[in-house]
Amino acid sequence: MTPEFISLFTRPDRAWETIRQKEDAHSLHYLMHLLLLALIPAVCLFIGVTFVGWSLVDAERVRLDFASAFQLCLLLYITIIVGTVIMGFFVRWMARAFEVRPNLNQCIGFIAYVITPFLLAGVTGLYPNRWFAAIVLLIAGIYSTYLLFTGLPAFMRQRSSQSFLYASSIWGVALLVMVTVLVSMILFWSQFLQPNYERTVQANQSYGTQEERPQEEPGGL
Repeated sequence: MTPEFISLFTRPDRAWETIRQKEDAHSLHYLMHLLLLALIPAVCLFIGVTFVGWSLVDAERVRLDFASAFQLCLLLYITIIVGTVIMGFFVRWMARAFEVRPNLNQCIGFIAYVITPFLLAGVTGLYPNRWFAAIVLLIAGIYSTYLLFTGLPAFMRQRSSQSFLYASSIWGVALLVMVTVLVSMILFWSQFLQPNYERTVQANQSYGTQEERPQEEPGGL
């Protein structure tokens, strides 16, 4: 865990200066950060969907077999990397309108650090629950937005008067890219890889013996 990783959550103003200096010194400084943190949502989701499962109704648990879970999580990992690179291209393409000239690696690196809260929020995959995931991802989204708007002037060395519009443009494009790549990934996985679901029904433990259970009338009456 690098010092700038910690300072993103303690002193983000200083963190962005340090990150930019390291990106200037080594153009692929962000790469290990991205490749390692992208494993968090992929690995946690694999554990969650194979060992814990999720519930569609109270008495049923749904899980994926190992092959289907591995395919899903590998696609998720690749999607995170590809989505970050795509956003890096957009950040660089939009930069020409805001009097800054970052190179492509700097743009990808900036996005890789901005999405750090989202990658850490991937631990919610250990317990697949839509409300729990929604709350955590909302918090991660708010902090990522904060990192974007506060970090852009320092990282891009841009005047604050222009950085708000630039950051707003990045935020809008990022939302579109995130929805597009995730939906495409899910559709490809579900339509072409044919996942196998394992469903288990939890037994009703409210009756001590089989004889104590109420018997159904013939014909469903």
